[in-house]
Amino acid sequence: SHGFFYGGLAQFCAGMWEFATGNTFGATAFTSYGAFWISLAAFIWAHEGGLFAGAQELDMFLYFLTWGCLSAGLWLITFRISKALSVVFGSLVLLFALLAIGEYSTAIHKIAGYVGLFCGGSAIYTGYATLLNATWKGNFLPLGPYVAPSNEEKPLV
Repeated sequence: SHGFFYGGLAQFCAGMWEFATGNTFGATAFTSYGAFWISLAAFIWAHEGGLFAGAQELDMFLYFLTWGCLSAGLWLITFRISKALSVVFGSLVLLFALLAIGEYSTAIHKIAGYVGLFCGGSAIYTGYATLLNATWKGNFLPLGPYVAPSNEEKPLV
């Protein structure tokens, strides 16, 4: 239930609020990962209830692989936002890859758990730093902003 309500519903709502503020990246990320947690919880509940009795490792492998691809696309976008967010999404891509492979290897699945802890910790830091810095209007916890590209036309040669 924690995955459905906090991981899913709360993140999905946060995505809608980000949309209202004009933060397209935040809206896309929060809404998508909210949907991830809701669908994962529903999949697990249905599987445990016997609805998907034939589900195999391939189902979860493809599920995690698909989310890894979405995360990779979002990770590329973070290179215009902040280094801290790049760490979160880079570790998330690695996590989904390891979770997918981990469907066939318990050792890899265990490594995925450690990567998940790192990813979660970096997400907590990034979220807290963003909140603290915005609330107190300063740079108290660094996020490592990327240098915005210049609007000047540069010669190709």
